[in-house]
Amino acid sequence: MNDHCEPFAADCAVRLAAELIAHTWDPVVLMSLRAGRRRRIDLLGVIAGVSDKVLTQTLRRLHANGLIVRISTPGDRAVAYELSELGSSLSDGPLAALGQWAIDHADQILAAQEHHSTGISNRAAVR
Repeated sequence: MNDHCEPFAADCAVRLAAELIAHTWDPVVLMSLRAGRRRRIDLLGVIAGVSDKVLTQTLRRLHANGLIVRISTPGDRAVAYELSELGSSLSDGPLAALGQWAIDHADQILAAQEHHSTGISNRAAVR
């Protein structure tokens, strides 16, 4: 891969990284697993708003990308998940930084969204 990305280049490292967190629940599950190994049922309990089906799809996708490890214990039907080394490097590095950035700038983001939606509503009312 190139160190420099041309716009819309198929082999762009930024695109690869963005695809790893493009699904809404992927970063949430990764950050939830920072606390350590968890079973799917436990993840359902700590992640508000995710459905069982979507969580299953998310876990499969994260596993397929090498970001989490699926652990089954002999004699126990329960399966647990934990971050792989690769997943830890993403969660503890860029995702943690992105989360902190969002915390630091949440007021500005929400104000911009409000301003934008109010502007659209006002334009629609004028027509």
